[in-house]
Order: sequence, then structure tokens, then C-alpha cells
Amino acid sequence: MSAPDLPADRPRGPVSRRIPPGEDRERLVCDDCGFINYVNPKIVVGSVALWEDRILLCRRAIEPRDGWWTLPAGYMEERETTIEGARREAWEEAFARIEIDALIGVYNIPRISQVQMIYRARLLSPEVAAGPESREVGLFEWDDIPWDHIAFPSVHWALGHWRETRGLTGFPPFGEPPEGL
Repeated sequence: MSAPDLPADRPRGPVSRRIPPGEDRERLVCDDCGFINYVNPKIVVGSVALWEDRILLCRRAIEPRDGWWTLPAGYMEERETTIEGARREAWEEAFARIEIDALIGVYNIPRISQVQMIYRARLLSPEVAAGPESREVGLFEWDDIPWDHIAFPSVHWALGHWRETRGLTGFPPFGEPPEGL
């Protein structure tokens, strides 16, 4: 394996995939200095953002699931908080300005090495438009959500948790998807 798999600010010697001392799984290790390159799960942040009783959804213009509907969400960037990331994603995907209200849920998805944090939010204006990663955006009443064309299970989970907790001001549920979704 070549050195480009290591971060740029680390030694550039040859690397190999092996179990380092004290570890229980294979890692990329620099053969010269022993630097261990840890690959950790990605954090996805997003929101269930509302204008009155309508939920903002974005039709994806990128893979995976190009053409399917999702919440405005995406990977966190370095040096931003989860709330800043959720706001940024709403702007990037739907030119939407939002005010975060509460955390809806934290969804652990180990099969794709993701942790998703989805917030409850209020749109500051109903004026939204497709950003570069969206084909179109829309504000949907609950019964009009295109359920058969939702991109990811976590969107179903977050919408279900939003519906269960929308009138609550306490801390919302964590973890597992709601029953039946």
C-alpha cells in the first residue's frame, strides 16, 4: 500500500495494513515510524425543517440515491458544531435558513460507518430553492410526503421521531428507529 493513504501532515513512509500492538483490528500503519492511521465513522447532520405544518424535503441530484427524496443533511465539516453543520446543509441543499429547536435523534448505522444527528428546526422563510446537490426541493404536508421515494431508512426514522415529539420541549428519543418504520 502506498503512503498517500496517510494524512498529509504525517510521515510518508510505506504503510501496511496490520493489527498494531494493543489493538484488536487491522489499521493502516507506517512501516517507518509506526504512525497508526485511524479511520473513524463519519458524522452526518441534518434537520426536519418546517414552515407552518409543511416539511422541507430535497430531491437528490447526487449518488447515492440520485432522484430520491431526503432531508437536508450531510457530512460535518472540520471545525464546525453539529448545529452549524445542520444549518450549513440546509443552506447548501435548499438555500434554506433555519433555526434549530431540538435534537430529534441520534442514529447509529454501523454497516456504513455513520452516526447521524438530526435536529428539529423551523424555516425562517418559506423561500427555498434547489442547491447544487438537489434536483428540486419542496414543502410537504405529512400525508403528501413521497414515502415510496424516500432515499434512506434514517429519513423515515427521523420523520417518525419528529412526529412523536413535535409538541414536546423535553429531550427527544435516541437510537433505534420508531416501531413500524
